[in-house]
Amino acid sequence: MTAPSTDVGTPARRRFTLPSAYTILFALIVLMAVATWLVPAGAYDLDADGNPVPGTYHPVPASPQRIIVDSLTAPINGLYGIEDTAGKISYYNSGVLFGAIDVALFIIVIGGFLGVTMRTGAIQAGIGQLVRRLHGRERWMIPILMAVFALGGTTFGMAEESLAFYSLVIAVLVAAGYDTLTGAAVLLLGCGIGVLGSTINPFATGIASGFAGIPISQGFLLRLIILIVCLAVGTVFVLRYADKVKRDPSTSAVYDMKADNDARFRLSDEASTAELTGRHKLILTVFALAFAVMMYGVIPWADLGIPLPTLWWWFPEMTASFLLFAVLIGLLGRMREGELTEAFVDGGRDLLGVALIIGIARGITVIMNNGQITDTVLHWAEVALGDVGEAAFSIVMYTLFLPLSFLIPSSSGLATVAMPIMAPLASFLGVPQDLVVTAYQSASGLMNLFIPTSAVVMGGLAIARVPYGRYLRWVWPLLAILAGVTVVLLGLAALLI
Repeated sequence: MTAPSTDVGTPARRRFTLPSAYTILFALIVLMAVATWLVPAGAYDLDADGNPVPGTYHPVPASPQRIIVDSLTAPINGLYGIEDTAGKISYYNSGVLFGAIDVALFIIVIGGFLGVTMRTGAIQAGIGQLVRRLHGRERWMIPILMAVFALGGTTFGMAEESLAFYSLVIAVLVAAGYDTLTGAAVLLLGCGIGVLGSTINPFATGIASGFAGIPISQGFLLRLIILIVCLAVGTVFVLRYADKVKRDPSTSAVYDMKADNDARFRLSDEASTAELTGRHKLILTVFALAFAVMMYGVIPWADLGIPLPTLWWWFPEMTASFLLFAVLIGLLGRMREGELTEAFVDGGRDLLGVALIIGIARGITVIMNNGQITDTVLHWAEVALGDVGEAAFSIVMYTLFLPLSFLIPSSSGLATVAMPIMAPLASFLGVPQDLVVTAYQSASGLMNLFIPTSAVVMGGLAIARVPYGRYLRWVWPLLAILAGVTVVLLGLAALLI
């Protein structure tokens, strides 16, 4: 009898994958709890507004945090913890809300708002109409669509929502003689550059400005300039590649996949015939109005010297506004009550993970504050950066946010972690806090154009059938240019303000 074979084959080598944002953030919570046993406790004196006064740092008795218990309760405190008069944060306290439940609820509601709008089909029909009108002039689709998607990125942080458009846009561009990388780039870079140059994006600019204690309108001009310049650079970059591929298809980065891709991406009858009705146009108008109302509500017109009523809105008012507009859009779309609520809940569910990240990230600050090491870290940074000028400070902040954005790809999570420390540091050095917000969102936006931990990057490339390595080799010159442009603009802004 033949002995049984013991050859079970060579086991597949497991590839390392970076943990999710949730795991990374919770690990940081535990790390901060350990740090409260090692880092000296200290505090600054506070001014009349409750802000730390530079040069007043002094040691205080240590307050080490429990590694297990306090780490587990930190995300809960991060959502609805209350800060008492002694500066301690707990969900059993009486005092001022420290948790970010207002931000988390806003994110869930705006997710519902987007879900209802998408369910009406208005956005999809609008893109389809644009595609058909430019038939035969497809080259113009590249700058127009990149501008449209950048507008979505800069206003409401359009990212995951763009995945719905990949098949349609790629199919049209492939039919016009381009390749799938061109189609993916139009969406990925269009939305991504919009987020990089966020003007009123509530998920990036809004959250970061909130934790920095400044209105979302502060720094708007600089962010607008970054958006325009970077979008122009990105559009030229994509156009040059697209023109080269149309002249000579063999120059495509995915030329070896051309036959399969051409066969795969054919416009469906439904996508090619979707009609932009009058109701769709009305819905898109109301959709845009929702963001215009939000922008008006948060701008401090009185502080700007403009004779318009100042509403002094913040997250509660913005949340209520988007809730109202979600209902209005549902009614305009002739949704039944059950359909409207289902679309809203589904949309909110899509962004529930972002809301949870807010609580976990805010929990890091809770541990640091309760352990009284936040001011110590701030003091160390003050000493390290105290001799640099405003321009150098803004550039150092941008450079620092690059690796942080890789570890925490969630822009809202990164804002929650970083702003409570970085914003006061800026005020210490006489640097406007909006520069820190702009440096953060520019760095986060740049990293999310290519990092493999981004669901948008990996999901979009998968739909387009573009290998990640080829995309990375193709896009890195553009990334270097965008980083250089941002650094120059941040430095000039710091010198001129």
